[in-house]
Amino acid sequence: MKFDQQEIEKCKLLIDKAHNILISTHKSPDGDAIGSSTALYHILTAYGKQCEIVLPDDAPDFLKWMLQDVQYKVYETDNEQVIHSIASCDLLFVCDYNHFGRVGKELETIFTASKMPAIMIDHHQQPASFPTVTMSDTSACSTCEMIYRFANLCGLNQCIGNSAAASIYCGIMTDTGSFRFDSVKAETHRIVAHLMEMGIDHAAIHREVYDTQLPERLKLVGYSLHQKLNISNDGCTAWIWLDAEELKAHSYRQGDAEGLVNYALSIKGVKLAAFFREGNNEIKISFRSKGQFDVNTFARNHWNGGGHFHAAGGSSSDSMEDVLMKFQNLLHQYAIDIKQS
Repeated sequence: MKFDQQEIEKCKLLIDKAHNILISTHKSPDGDAIGSSTALYHILTAYGKQCEIVLPDDAPDFLKWMLQDVQYKVYETDNEQVIHSIASCDLLFVCDYNHFGRVGKELETIFTASKMPAIMIDHHQQPASFPTVTMSDTSACSTCEMIYRFANLCGLNQCIGNSAAASIYCGIMTDTGSFRFDSVKAETHRIVAHLMEMGIDHAAIHREVYDTQLPERLKLVGYSLHQKLNISNDGCTAWIWLDAEELKAHSYRQGDAEGLVNYALSIKGVKLAAFFREGNNEIKISFRSKGQFDVNTFARNHWNGGGHFHAAGGSSSDSMEDVLMKFQNLLHQYAIDIKQS
């Protein structure tokens, strides 16, 4: 999908007119969220703009290297300062999320009440209509891939320095499962090749993300797979769930459960995988699928969520017991669709 030239021109005008630019991303930020936000930050500051990033909650430790030398605030711990930053900015970038509900209820209310123009750069399905300009490409493998293309189309390609390039690479790498998902296209590899030609250390980026695990995190993974992995009778669905006590017992930190759902999906014959995590008075849910089962629609219809065709998320305010019962009831309802996907 190509970006509309008229929309690009609108973005150029909004960027040139802006004095203070706020860059936002979704709650529980992943590699693409932090990568796209920090890459855009470096590009726009190199262009001469005053920028700041707002995170709904903190980034996991293995992604914080991208936040070095970046002005950012976390709403969960600095809400008054974030409110002041929102009131002071005159342009908002919405990166890697498609509706304000992804930033949490309190921040959603603040953003919704704001009158500032907004530019959305995102690859999730069914974007909301609030932005002044919507740059949406659901065929893109990551928002970071879109940031690279956006910068080039806006004439900001000379502003992509080493820090921005490293962030873009990290977002593409993590959102494609190290380039193994079917969202990866030839253009993706051309972009990555250019980033490598610019001098990024792609091996070092991989080590920062995947080779900095603490023993507690690995023990949590082992416990989850040994004690909490469930497989349906037909072998087509697998799920893992962790309650608050189990997380506490394993010294859980933000990001420690990242990727658990993919272990469940990797089982031979499994077409649908789910992960349920208790925290902050709600159950957070991740879905992954193979074949033709659409977890975006599944998450939207039943779990207050959404995302991509093969990767989506949701949440519930019900108890873990009720959530798991609901999920298993839905498995009976969708059994044929899952099996035939």
